[in-house]
Amino acid sequence: MDLMVEVSPRRVFANAHTYHINSISVNSDYETYMSADDLRINLWHLDITDRSFNIVDIKPVNMEDLTEVITAAEFHPHHCNLFVYSSSKGTLRLCDMREAALCDKHSKLFEEPEDPSTRSFFSEIISSVSDVKFSHSGRYLLTRDYLTAKVWDLNMESKPLETYQVHDYLRSKLCSLYENDCIFDKFECAWNGSDSVIMTGAYNNFFRMFDRNTKRDVTLEASRESSKPRAVLKPRRVCAAGGKRRKDDISVDSLDFTKKILHTAWHPNENIIAIAATNNLYIFQDKLNSEMH
Repeated sequence: MDLMVEVSPRRVFANAHTYHINSISVNSDYETYMSADDLRINLWHLDITDRSFNIVDIKPVNMEDLTEVITAAEFHPHHCNLFVYSSSKGTLRLCDMREAALCDKHSKLFEEPEDPSTRSFFSEIISSVSDVKFSHSGRYLLTRDYLTAKVWDLNMESKPLETYQVHDYLRSKLCSLYENDCIFDKFECAWNGSDSVIMTGAYNNFFRMFDRNTKRDVTLEASRESSKPRAVLKPRRVCAAGGKRRKDDISVDSLDFTKKILHTAWHPNENIIAIAATNNLYIFQDKLNSEMH
């Protein structure tokens, strides 16, 4: 008999958003939290359900002038006055609530200059930031766009500190990914407890891990076979079109784009990860002296 979990709401915070909410983040003061939609970010008190304070509003007077939307937002893990939000233009804005009640003016703007030689029809779409996460230390930001994951230093706004290619083999497939709407998929990202490894999802129920110290990376698969008790996850490898294939390699042409891992989470203290693959939730625990640690 399957265990059924039923959820019942304890409080409902209503009537503050016109558009779909994309982010919720609890503040380090444990009294307030914020919710963000495409155009606004609201600040709530956990005990007050019928009103909130608008802290960011990027809605233009004329909606025809709209050029970007808010894609994600998060509070700083230690400083309750600081938060960051990302945009569909690939920018990150760090805001300080001590400076003004409405944080329309940012404290810092993180943006990577575009290389004109690589510009294409898809450039703006694939540069949209789908997720942003502060490191546990509060020193770094982790962002995810369509093809890459990036680590930013809060003290360096001009370019990311590190860039990791998640699935660069898809660059030649952007046209078909645009036609089937996959190019608009929003992948999340996560830090491990010590901020030394980052994780994010991909297609074919694959997820990627990058070790920031050793610069090693691994592709793993969340599947029914790998979820059996004591089963060990085997590294997978995707072979680019026309590339040399080894045994067990998967061709980029045979990837299943309907199987995608958009949501991932890492336990704050232990090497336990949660992977959401379609309608399945997988929880994996790292064995001692594993390849990544």
